[in-house]
Formats: sequence, C-alpha cells, structure tokens
Amino acid sequence: MSSRRTVWSLSFLVLLFAFASSLPVKAQDQDAPVKRGRKYKSPPATSHIVVTVVKKFNGKPIMNAAVIFNPSMDGKDEGNLEVKTDPDGKATIDVIPTGSTVRVQVIAQGFATFAEEYEVTEPSKEISVSMIHPREQVSSYENNDGKAATRKPGVQEPVRPTTPAAKPAPSAPPATPPQPAAPNSTPQQ
Repeated sequence: MSSRRTVWSLSFLVLLFAFASSLPVKAQDQDAPVKRGRKYKSPPATSHIVVTVVKKFNGKPIMNAAVIFNPSMDGKDEGNLEVKTDPDGKATIDVIPTGSTVRVQVIAQGFATFAEEYEVTEPSKEISVSMIHPREQVSSYENNDGKAATRKPGVQEPVRPTTPAAKPAPSAPPATPPQPAAPNSTPQQ
C-alpha cells in the first residue's frame, strides 16, 4: 500500500512540475501593480487663508462682510468662493490651491469695495484689510483724489440741472383789483 502512495505522490509531483513549467513566469509581473480603470490623480496642495476685515478709522472688526476669493492657476480661472466674516471680522478658507494667484474682494455695507490680488506660495497666509468710507469717483478732468463722496448713502432725489432756460417765468399779478369790504358789516370774531 505504501508503494501505491509513493507512485501516486510521484505522479502528482511530476504533473504539478509539468504544469508549472509550462506557464511563463516573469519576475517583473509578480511585482507590477495591477492597472485597472482610470489613473488616480491626487488633488493639489491647499493653503489656509485668513482675511481680517476692520474699519480703518477705529480698527474695530466688521461683521458679516462678504469676502470673495477668485483663484487662478497657470492662467486658468478656478471659480470663485464667498465667505462671510464672523463677529471678529475674520473669514477663513482652506481650499485655495498653493501656488495660485487669488483675487480677494471685500464688500461691506457703508464702505468702499476693496479688491487686491495675492500670490499664495506658502501653506498659510494672513491678510488684513482696512475698509474706508466711499470716496468721490476719480475724474480725468479735475483732481479729486481723497475727497469724501458728495452723495450720502440712502435714497436721494436725483440732481436736476438748473439752467436759466429751465427756470419758470414769474407770473403776472391778477388783473382784477381786490374788492372793498361792505359798509354795514361787523367784524367777525
């Protein structure tokens, strides 16, 4: 019985060896990763940006100001994101790609709009914005840099020009003279 087991074992080993030797085996095939589907592309590194918005004349924070981020990388616009400031006047964002140029625009009620471009090269960036009251529009015909705005915030009547032709002519006095009082009338009290 033991000789039968030995024969069967040997024949089994011979068949196994014949089957294994018929398969081509490369050392590189065993170590190579299996490539299936799309190639994974990791997202770019992002930077942590904090924008602090304060009033220029007293340094107090402005709550609920709209801070708009418009990043662009290699000349390609990445879209825009809006964040409102908290009670400390801070707006925080963590999704701007490192190495991009970002335009930061701040809009607050009662203040002039602020806009500036920044290079985001480090993983963390602090930006401080001091907001001022609106100024007069810059004109190429007169020097008005730094003048306060002439129009005040709120609803106003439109300014209408007053020219000599537009002024109404004074009306003539009435043609009938005033009537005298009746002789037997008593004054009313």
